[in-house]
Amino acid sequence: MTEATGIRVVAIADADSFVKWAASLLGSVPGLRPHLLLVRTPLTASVEQQRTALAGTTLGPDDITRIGFAETAAWLAGQRPDVVLLAGRGPFVRLMGRVIDALEHRPVTVSGLPGMAIPAQRGALDYRRHTDLLVVHSHREVRAFEELGRRIGVQTPVALATLPFARRRQRMLRPERMRVDAASGGRGGIAVAERPAPARPPATDIVFAAQALVPVGKDERAEIAAMLLRAAEAEPARRVVVKLRSRPGESETHLEREPYAGMLPSRPPRNLVFSYDSMSAALQTAAGLVTVSSTAAIEATALGVPVIALDSFGVSKSLLNTVFVGSGLLGGRSEVVAGRFRHPHPDWLRDNYFHPEGESTWWERVEQLVALRRSGALPARRVPAARGGALHEAWHRASVLGAEDRTVPGAVALAVGAPATRAMAAVRTRRAPADGGTWSDASTDYTLEPNPFDDSLRR
Repeated sequence: MTEATGIRVVAIADADSFVKWAASLLGSVPGLRPHLLLVRTPLTASVEQQRTALAGTTLGPDDITRIGFAETAAWLAGQRPDVVLLAGRGPFVRLMGRVIDALEHRPVTVSGLPGMAIPAQRGALDYRRHTDLLVVHSHREVRAFEELGRRIGVQTPVALATLPFARRRQRMLRPERMRVDAASGGRGGIAVAERPAPARPPATDIVFAAQALVPVGKDERAEIAAMLLRAAEAEPARRVVVKLRSRPGESETHLEREPYAGMLPSRPPRNLVFSYDSMSAALQTAAGLVTVSSTAAIEATALGVPVIALDSFGVSKSLLNTVFVGSGLLGGRSEVVAGRFRHPHPDWLRDNYFHPEGESTWWERVEQLVALRRSGALPARRVPAARGGALHEAWHRASVLGAEDRTVPGAVALAVGAPATRAMAAVRTRRAPADGGTWSDASTDYTLEPNPFDDSLRR
């Protein structure tokens, strides 16, 4: 670690998307050379996923330490960082928070989400409520998480950062580089960015950013696979690239129950290909990107690559695509096949990830918190003891660590807890509001009920 204004920073992560986010976010701070502590869990990025996630960031091999959970407390005690960025799914953040609670030299703790976070979900905030700062990436997300906090009684400070993958677009959106073609007039027009001269190979690919969580249904995912096949057959000279996050045998942040690889023909057209490279590399030759609701849409927009956010299955919080309402990016499968991609409307950009850099004040907030901690004026936000006592705490730990937890209490807790959690999930399903509750409320950007995804940490 080296210091920016004398501040030592460590990021603790496991899954690939959080590795990419943490490295990119901290790499945006001038003069900072952070260290990444990669803790072994069932979700931990493989060496190849790590390479892909760190592509284009400031972190090199010497800035990464792979470590077992049991070693983290001693490592942190020896390094004495001023700031720890907890970069993982909610239960991982809570578990690492317990480690930090035991340190004599307590760092400032920062947490966040690795991409678009609309709707703001109760669990996402609740698991991170004991960190000193929650980082989000748009003015809309700030409002959503602050309102969610008021609704559930959580007072975690929220700070705005620029999504690391959205920076290039800000330089492109100078007045001389932008015009608006109003396809239907007024605010409903489609913005068409005049790109600067590209220093890259010819851009002809259609890139599909696959997601593990949405759409959930096998039939809907099969319809997407069929769309990709039609797009490849419609124009054999154009590649259709299915961008995946994990190779067979690797894990990723969320659990994919219906992989696209199993839904496409065993011998697809030669121009229908899979890619495990970084999204930034895939976009270098992209004429357009299609997704349901991946943050890759923001990364593509940042590079001036036009986008279609699929609305073929509707627009809803459960599809995570309500953020695109008003963007001009929503479109159907036939438009993908025809190659009718588009750029977002300028009116949508500022509130949704493309605010001016000067409005991103998260690092200034971190510096203030460090000053308070050094002066003894920042109270510790500790993770409370598990309500079920030691067995419940062992369950939390074993759920996150999987086979990496070799303790007897962990094994007992999993044996007892797995059927109990299945029963509790069934009860929650029966008690869920018939109308979908806040997950069906299009007038808000937050949800209060548990999310509808079958996305267990246990693999």
